[in-house]
This record gives sequence, structure tokens and C-alpha cells, in this order.
Amino acid sequence: MAETVKNSYETIFIIDSTLEPDALTAVKDKFIKIITDHAEIGEVEEWGKRKLAYPINFKSEGYYVLVNFNADADFPKELDRRYRIDENILRTIIIRKDAA
Repeated sequence: MAETVKNSYETIFIIDSTLEPDALTAVKDKFIKIITDHAEIGEVEEWGKRKLAYPINFKSEGYYVLVNFNADADFPKELDRRYRIDENILRTIIIRKDAA
């Protein structure tokens, strides 16, 4: 049986900071659960509410969350699809980290 190779990734997602605190926490927890269900989660850093470099959808602030995880090569595409479906996510990035 072949062993699958897991790649190391990090993702940052920006949540609409105009949401109520409970709704903001629900969105954050939803995506952390998606990552946990499909990958080995590492460090999760909540950077909190920060000013955006430029307005996105007429909003000047967002709530930033950074997550490090190890997953199969096809998971980041699925995660990106789920990010795009949720209207409370302003921007995302998923980066594959090089093996050091």
C-alpha cells in the first residue's frame, strides 16, 4: 500500500469585520473545522481586526486568521472553492510551503 505524501501549507483568510462577534466566530470556526476534517492542522494564529491595504466591497477593515496545515495536494483546491462560496470571506490565500 502506497503512503500518500502530505504537503505543508498555510492559508490566510480575511473575514468581514462588520459581522456580529458571534457570527464572526462562527465563520472562523467553520473554516478551521473544514481544515481539521481534511488535514493535519498545525498552528492557528488570529491576527484580529486590521485595516485593509485597499477597500474590498466598500469595507476598510477585516478580521485576519492564519492557519498552518499538512494535507494532500488536492485539498487546497477544495478549500479555495469553499472560501469562494462564503460571502463573509473577503480575501484568501493558500500557499504551499517548501520542505526545509
